[in-house]
Amino acid sequence: MRRYSIFAVAREALRYHSGWEKAWASPEPKKRYDVIVVGAGGHGLATAYYLGKVHGITNVAVIEKGWLGGGNTGRNTTIIRSNYLQDPSSAIFEKARSLYEDLSTDLNYNVMFSPRGLLMLAQSEHEMRGYKRTVYANNLQGVETRWIDRHEVKNLVPILNIDGPRYPVLGALYQERGGTARHDAVAWGYARRCSAMGMDIIQNCEVKGVRTEGGKVVGVDTTKGAIDCGKLAIVVAGHSSVLADMAGFRLPIESRALQAWVSEPIKPTIDVVVMANLVHGYMSQSDKGELVIGGGTDGFNNYSQRGSWQHVEETTRALIETFPVISRLKMLRQWGGIVDMTGDRSPILSKTPVEGIYVNCGWGTGGFKAIPGSGYAMAELVAKDYSPLAAEFGLHRFKEGQFIDESVAAGVAH
Repeated sequence: MRRYSIFAVAREALRYHSGWEKAWASPEPKKRYDVIVVGAGGHGLATAYYLGKVHGITNVAVIEKGWLGGGNTGRNTTIIRSNYLQDPSSAIFEKARSLYEDLSTDLNYNVMFSPRGLLMLAQSEHEMRGYKRTVYANNLQGVETRWIDRHEVKNLVPILNIDGPRYPVLGALYQERGGTARHDAVAWGYARRCSAMGMDIIQNCEVKGVRTEGGKVVGVDTTKGAIDCGKLAIVVAGHSSVLADMAGFRLPIESRALQAWVSEPIKPTIDVVVMANLVHGYMSQSDKGELVIGGGTDGFNNYSQRGSWQHVEETTRALIETFPVISRLKMLRQWGGIVDMTGDRSPILSKTPVEGIYVNCGWGTGGFKAIPGSGYAMAELVAKDYSPLAAEFGLHRFKEGQFIDESVAAGVAH
């Protein structure tokens, strides 16, 4: 694989860009792999990448029923932050955020990481107390966040109405190193490096069954035939329960539609990410000038990627009250993804009742920000049967009542 560089760009410009090679290969599946990762989204590809880079396991297949990055990885709002309250959450999200900072160099692929800063607005006394508590917790955890008053919020976001009649801004939890990245580029960068290590990325290959013998996984049946494996990693977000059912066990998750939308492009207006949890909306501005907006999940289980207009209307109305200047903008496009929600709104990275099967799911509405940390922890779990980052996110916690309650930080604020 050739390295991308300014010299490569100049060379290809001279020959009309006719010499670029494909970013990743598209082989037919082999008969057997040491590890099969189901799901070629960000989490699945990151798992495969760190299996090769950190643990030297390269006889790996990443299989995807559709196209690479066509699920939630390509259907999110690209927010990156690590200002979570509970210690296990802050550890894995801070690992992800720190890996994002050097990811472009690591992958030799520009993922467009933009540490523009992230604000979580406090619009009630209750929120203000909660966010100050999170700042204290973050300081103990080694996560850099701070509390800022309403006037500093206004200086950072001049278009913000801090004197709203219903929800005035009292201050904000501010993470300066939070920000955004380009979702497609993250998936493509990981895929390119996995392919360069000799891993097979197999698209349009749907898993139709999981084969086990004596309580141990031996392979999967797919639309491209049977494939044997030593270990199987299920990393398919909202469809995790479907794959688990094939393997003979159940997962404590619900699948719901989460949608987002963008405005028509405008000149630079807001250069930080702003989240308003009380009114359940958040907004940032893309490099193309579109305002990227999102809210909450549908209130019922479903697998529709369209979502409901109810949330579009409610969230837009709330954000217009908070940002009055956006009231005349037109909506350009809208999309949805299927997210997997646990009861405590924390993820599952765990061994399963079937030996050799591992599951990574339950990221709910905040999976994109966790991709590098999730992949790093999942790879360690698959390779060694244990990962310190994943230890408290096992399935055992639901039987033992050892919940990691992030219902505010993960269930509302993306």
